[in-house]
Amino acid sequence: MTEDLSPAERYAAARKRAAEQATALADFREMYDFGLDPFQIEACQALETGKGVLVAAPTGSGKTIVGEFAVHLALQQGKKCFYTTPIKALSNQKYADLAKRYGAEKVGLLTGDNSVNADAPVVVMTTEVLRNMLYAGSQTLLGLGYVVMDEVHYLSDRFRGAVWEEVIIHLPESVTLVSLSATVSNAEEFGDWLDTVRGDTEVIVSEHRPVPLFQHVLAGRRMYDLFEEGEGRKKAVNPDLTRMARMEASRSYNPRERRKGKMVREADRERERRQRSRIWTPGRPEVIERLDSEGLLPAITFIFSRAACEAAVQQCLYAGLRLNDDERRARVREIVEERTAAIPDEDLHVLGYFEWLEGLERGIAAHHAGMLPTFKEVVEELFVRGLVKAVFATETLALGINMPARSVVLEKLVKWNGEQHADITPGEYTQLTGRAGRRGIDVEGHAVVLWQRGFSPEHLAGLAGTRTYPLRSSFKPSYNMAVNLVEQFGRHRSRELLETSFAQFQADKSVVGISRQVQRNEEGLEGYKASMTCHLGDFEEYARLRRELKDRETDLAKQGAAQRRAAAAAALEKLKPGDVIHVPSGKFAGLALVLDPGIPAGRSNGHRGFEQHDGPRPLVLTAERQVKRLASIDFPVPVEALDRMRIPKSFNARSPQSRRDLASALRTKAGHIVPDRHRKGRAAAADDREITRLRAELRAHPCHGCDEREDHARWAERYYRLRRDTQQLERRIEGRTNTIARTFDRIVALLTEMDYLRGNEVTQNGKRLARLYGELDLLASECLRDGVWEGLSPAELAACVSALVFEARAADDALAPKLPSGKAKAALGEMVRIWGRLDALEEEFKISQTEGVGQREPDLGFAWAAHQWASGKGLDEVLREADMPAGDFVRWCKQVIDVLGQIAAAAPSVSGAGDGNTVAKNARKAVDALRRGVVAYSSVG
Repeated sequence: MTEDLSPAERYAAARKRAAEQATALADFREMYDFGLDPFQIEACQALETGKGVLVAAPTGSGKTIVGEFAVHLALQQGKKCFYTTPIKALSNQKYADLAKRYGAEKVGLLTGDNSVNADAPVVVMTTEVLRNMLYAGSQTLLGLGYVVMDEVHYLSDRFRGAVWEEVIIHLPESVTLVSLSATVSNAEEFGDWLDTVRGDTEVIVSEHRPVPLFQHVLAGRRMYDLFEEGEGRKKAVNPDLTRMARMEASRSYNPRERRKGKMVREADRERERRQRSRIWTPGRPEVIERLDSEGLLPAITFIFSRAACEAAVQQCLYAGLRLNDDERRARVREIVEERTAAIPDEDLHVLGYFEWLEGLERGIAAHHAGMLPTFKEVVEELFVRGLVKAVFATETLALGINMPARSVVLEKLVKWNGEQHADITPGEYTQLTGRAGRRGIDVEGHAVVLWQRGFSPEHLAGLAGTRTYPLRSSFKPSYNMAVNLVEQFGRHRSRELLETSFAQFQADKSVVGISRQVQRNEEGLEGYKASMTCHLGDFEEYARLRRELKDRETDLAKQGAAQRRAAAAAALEKLKPGDVIHVPSGKFAGLALVLDPGIPAGRSNGHRGFEQHDGPRPLVLTAERQVKRLASIDFPVPVEALDRMRIPKSFNARSPQSRRDLASALRTKAGHIVPDRHRKGRAAAADDREITRLRAELRAHPCHGCDEREDHARWAERYYRLRRDTQQLERRIEGRTNTIARTFDRIVALLTEMDYLRGNEVTQNGKRLARLYGELDLLASECLRDGVWEGLSPAELAACVSALVFEARAADDALAPKLPSGKAKAALGEMVRIWGRLDALEEEFKISQTEGVGQREPDLGFAWAAHQWASGKGLDEVLREADMPAGDFVRWCKQVIDVLGQIAAAAPSVSGAGDGNTVAKNARKAVDALRRGVVAYSSVG
């Protein structure tokens, strides 16, 4: 209270208030009708003093306020501000927000698809656009004062993360960087790196959620709290859930028990009935009805499958769910018809418009990457307006789009990661459930996990209670990056720049701990060396002789085993159908008839590391009527045919009668034959000169006669084991130090070999490569260099370029993709041949795709669809033949358009004029041919 203050204190407080009101932050705060949180104020104050900031805070906590303050400062200071986002959808959303606040004339948008008011003082863009500007030395960068990097934790992304680091490293020193990140467990480490490369950077971490989140489990008809109510930070798991999980585990029974008779089956059924009466996984309509009755809508249900999202909407419609009244239904229809007015009627049928609209009118929708972007935008808008109350979404919705809900539902805690079904991580759980709780609307948010068979409450509590989401760099140099860096900075400076990457920063930090271990090991080695000292002579030398002898004996034993395996494999290769053999060992040892000799030893086609087959694998019928495919392990010694038999043409390995008859004939024909016993040959060690020499030296050594020889030898063994471990650690240190720079050196060596670089000079070929961004940048450049695309029509060129961007969601080797005929097919074949040449070169220069560097094989799976669409075919026909959702089709078309634009810019530099311009001209025509219909009116890519 001011009346309690002395005059001097009142004067000081008034001075402080006046100083605060004079700041840019005070003006900024007046623009909002709510107060700022402490972490927002701290970050804004740091920005106003000229520092860069890293803000790590939970989803929905208002991090973007700090980014908007950077926009405010830039406008106030007469500077430019670039606001970067990872995805076009976010860029569009942010552009709309800023244009509404500051006026459309002051805000621009650059996303590769759209270019709106690019010279405005505030430009929203995708991170790739800014990276390309930096390499091209764009004039738009003049006057740039602030860069906001929203969702900066994307730098962990395996495929695109490097772009964030490139931008951070290459931004001019005069630019103040504002990095906004989800809550990460190593924010301080990331902040230390930013401090190193960008100068003074304030790290502000907030764990506080503005809307508290409550965790629940929905099992049967009841919703259980995950944690018990209680004081203290350490929360206990609800004992009811633990008891239910234990009960379910004890009630699980072995299906084999069913064979014991009817009474057991009756008991099983009764047990199942009792179990179902309390615990079951509720259906999707049931979950939505339950949330509605509890007042927990709107809700986002995360299902890790596009098809399941669509199926969930249909299940809710069939169940008769209606979440909107008549007035809301009419409002939904009005908005939908307005937003989709540009889509032709014939396309609406193809896109499933009417089924989609019915779901929206009832307040239910799906949201996933396979949907048409326009449809996704409408779902987002209706959800934010409260006109859609239940959304079934894949995890892509968790990536930054502003769609908060009151509740988030997770059907399962397992998802397909592209290779296998794996548990979701604590970081992913935090990201998904972070959508729950709308600031300024909800008092609390709710995360609901559905009970599943084998559910573990402790596992869920671990996910909910852990905040481990470490930021890991995925930075790797690329061919395009290499030529751009060398052109701007020369090889030496480029190498130094790459060593400032966050990837190298993390690698160097990890080396510190290993170095300490090496030091400890070296101290241990000194101790072991002292303990193995012998008064008769040099025991280290004696131990070395013992070790050499042991290693030589081991090597000879391995060689012998390898020769025996090779002899056995060679014998197997000589087998023919109808040969009667004796299987020497294994589960199926004994008499057998060869039905099929199996795959011959050798290599089958694969990428780089060819697939090796461990010898033939014959299919045999045993005397006990079993048909089995044997492996080389069953043949430790060579096998020979004892006799031959005719296999009837009518023989069917699946028929028990066929197997019985042929096995009987086998026993009759050859049951009396006794196979020759394989005799072991003389051991190679017995005649080895090196072993004889080493044994003689050992016996002649002074230490051989020591009474404590074996005691010394034990210490020597420990010494050598520790020395080997130490050498491995030293190799790890060497491997982690300068890793990025060494990869860069290998890339530069390959580019020099291919005449893209000559020392610090970038050749004409290199200048072309510098304009081609993308995973297959070098392949695209080589295709231009070799004139592979000369003489192609726009549609044929679109088909070829699609192979540079497309990647099938799941590997399907069963069917070869349908390809356009004529010149396009020949050009695609030539592209694959060029890739094969590059692949061999990369192997020669030790550039490995497993390290995230190098050119993957072009995927021809989208070539037919791109060709048909660019040829003017209808959407219905193209989607039917491509067997692809509309959203995927639009996304791939936009990526093809993006690369075609790069090719149009790069092609004229092939020869300056003439032939190169045909490709450039047709690339531009191909862009126009692709950008029509659904592709043209989708504002999001």
